[in-house]
Amino acid sequence: MSFPVIHTAIPLRRYQYGEFVVTVLGDIVSPDAVNYRYIIAVAQEGNPHPGLYLSAERAVDGGCDLRVSMADGSQVLETSPAFCDLDLFVKEALQVISTMLSLDDEMPHRLM
Repeated sequence: MSFPVIHTAIPLRRYQYGEFVVTVLGDIVSPDAVNYRYIIAVAQEGNPHPGLYLSAERAVDGGCDLRVSMADGSQVLETSPAFCDLDLFVKEALQVISTMLSLDDEMPHRLM
């Protein structure tokens, strides 16, 4: 698995984070064998194709997996019931994005 395949989704939030646009999606319809709760797509400004995705995926224990997906593959970072909550998932995901994209000097600004 690399990037999630998204047929339809509802944009819930959008952030400007340095030179990146971060879009939070919910109500995801996907042919993937994954039960997505939320997906965050990260695209460099001016590029319509995200290069990084973070997803909250429903786990069998009732929690949610926090997965990072890039072109070369994906990895579950952690599993917690907290990632099933939109606010907690977004908070953790923005920290992961900051680390991965070296955005330590930037602050995310909510656009919607």
